[in-house]
Amino acid sequence: MTLLKPRPPVFDDVLHEPVAPVVPENMRVYAIGDVHGRLDLLTTLQEHIDEDMGTNPGPNCIEVYLGDYVDRGAQSAGVIDALRERMRKRRVVCLSGNHESMMLDAFVSQDAFPHWLRVGGLETVFSYITPTPGLDEAQMWKSWREAVPPAHVAFLQQLHSHFVCGNYAFVHAGLRPGVPLELQRREDMMWIRREFLDCPDWFGHCVVHGHTPIREAEVLSNRINIDTGAYATGHLTCLILEGADRYLIAT
Repeated sequence: MTLLKPRPPVFDDVLHEPVAPVVPENMRVYAIGDVHGRLDLLTTLQEHIDEDMGTNPGPNCIEVYLGDYVDRGAQSAGVIDALRERMRKRRVVCLSGNHESMMLDAFVSQDAFPHWLRVGGLETVFSYITPTPGLDEAQMWKSWREAVPPAHVAFLQQLHSHFVCGNYAFVHAGLRPGVPLELQRREDMMWIRREFLDCPDWFGHCVVHGHTPIREAEVLSNRINIDTGAYATGHLTCLILEGADRYLIAT
C-alpha cells in the first residue's frame, strides 16, 4: 500500500476554467471515489482523513462519497454499515452510483436480479448471506432479500444524485453536456460516460466524478475523475478541496 504524503499539491500547471473553481471560505471538502465493496480501503482512507483533519484543523469539513459503494469487492454490506456510522460522526453526503441503483432494482424485482449478479452483484449478495451449494437463483434472491437490513434499503433509497459546493459539482458519473444542472436527469448522473468524458466544454461547475476507472486521478479543465479502480488496484482516492487549493490522499 502506498500513502501519499499528507496534503501534497496535485497540480503544477495553471488551469484555465471560465471561472476558477473554489469552495466557500472556511470550508474543506473530502471527495472519495468508488469503493466497490473494499471496506478495508475505506476504513484506511477514513483514518487518513481523520488524521488530516487533526493535523490541519479550522474549516468546516464535509465528506462527499461519489457512489458505487457496493458490488465487485467482498464487503459491500460492511461498507454500507461503515458509511451509515460515518454519517453519525461527521458531516457526510453520500451520492448514488449506478451500482446502488441496480442493487435497489434487484431488491424490488426478481427479473432484475440476474443482470445485477453478472456485473458484481454476486459478491454483494454473499456479503449478506453465506454461499450454499445447490442454492438456485430464485432461492438466492429470496434469502438475500430476507438478509438485507431495512436500514440498508433506506440508505440506498435516500442517496443524493449530486452535490454542489462553490464552483464544484459532485456526481457519480457525470453531466449531460448542454443541460443546466437543475435539469439534469438522475439516470444520466449515475450512468453517463462517453458524451460527458469526451466533452471539452465547461459545465458551469468543475465536475468531480467517478464511474470510469483510471490508473491515476485525471485532472482536466472542466472535470476531475477520482475513480482509481479501488476494488482491483487497491487504490482508493480522496480529493481534498479548500479554497482554490487541491490535494490528494490515497490508499
